[in-house]
Amino acid sequence: MLSLIALISGLYDIAVGAFLLLAADRLATWFGVPAASPRIFSDLNSLFLLAVGIGYVLPWRDPQRYRGYLWIMGPLLKGAGATAFLLDYAFRGSPRSFLLFAASDGLLAVVTLLALVGDRPGGRR
Repeated sequence: MLSLIALISGLYDIAVGAFLLLAADRLATWFGVPAASPRIFSDLNSLFLLAVGIGYVLPWRDPQRYRGYLWIMGPLLKGAGATAFLLDYAFRGSPRSFLLFAASDGLLAVVTLLALVGDRPGGRR
């Protein structure tokens, strides 16, 4: 299960990162926000997402050895990202469309957390 979650999480981050890098203006239009200015802000976010996504290759191939990566990038990072999107929507008036990222990041954070807790090394479950 952890390998599958790593694969899905990695593909998700790579897809969003690549789309943000290659079509930032179109993505901004779809989400009803102005494009990042200067463009380096969206470029850096896309590079971050691509690096995180590529990093998921490690737990995809050996999930027990790279459980730490799953903890940091799943429940911690994706959970914090979902929370940030929710808080930004509630207190800063970001577009409702941003809740899609809150939902997708939140779902991946919870699923990763449940899998990590349910699949402990040494056979304890």
